[in-house]
Amino acid sequence: MRKLVYHVAVTLDGRIAGPRGEYDFFPQGDERQTAAYASRMTALYPETLPTAVRAAVGVVDAPNRHFDTVVTGPGTYRPCLDHGITSPYAHLRQYVVSSTLAHDVDPAVTVVDDPLTLVRQLKREEGTGSDIRLRGGGRLAGALLPEIDELVLKSYPVVAGTGIPVFDSAFDPTVFDVAERTAFPNGVTVTRSRAPDSGRLPDRTRPERRTPAVTKSIGFA
Repeated sequence: MRKLVYHVAVTLDGRIAGPRGEYDFFPQGDERQTAAYASRMTALYPETLPTAVRAAVGVVDAPNRHFDTVVTGPGTYRPCLDHGITSPYAHLRQYVVSSTLAHDVDPAVTVVDDPLTLVRQLKREEGTGSDIRLRGGGRLAGALLPEIDELVLKSYPVVAGTGIPVFDSAFDPTVFDVAERTAFPNGVTVTRSRAPDSGRLPDRTRPERRTPAVTKSIGFA
C-alpha cells in the first residue's frame, strides 16, 4: 500500500511557518553550506521542489523519486495563489483540502473537503509505485495523523517563538520510530521516522493508532 509522508521544514520549537505563514526566517547557512545542502536534498527529493523552481535549478526533467501526489491545506496553498500560481506542482497530482476554495481553481488541482477519505482512497491505488506527500499545514497534518506513515522533518536551528505548529490537533501522543538522521554543515538536521505499523505485519503489543471521530467538521477554509 502507498504511504502518506509528511515532508516539511520545522523550527527547533516545532513551527513550520511564522504566524502569518512566513518562512523566510529559516537560516540557510553561508553560500557554500547552502549550496551543499540544496544539492543534496534536490538529489534526494527533486519532486518536492515547485515546478518553477525545478526549471530554475535545472532539474525540470528529473524523475520523481518518491512521490507522484501532493496533498496541501489551504494555508499552505494560499501563498501560491497570492503570487498568481494555481498549479505549483504541475509535475505531481495535486490535491488541496479546503471547504471554501473554488473547485475550478485550476484543471490540474483537485479540491476536496474530507482529508481522511481522500488519503485512504489514494493509499489504495495500485500500480503507481510512488507515495503521497503531505505538505501541511499543521491543522491538516493533525487531522491526518492516523494516516501518516512516515515523517521527513527538516529541522532548522532557529526558534520561531510562535507560528504554525507542525501538528495542530488535540493531545494525542503518537510514537514514531527514527529510521535515519542526517546532519548538514548549515545546522539543518533531516530526520526520517516511520509509524510503528508502517510496512510491517500487525503487532498486538503496539498501541492502536486512533482515528479522530471528527473529520469534515474540522473546517478547512
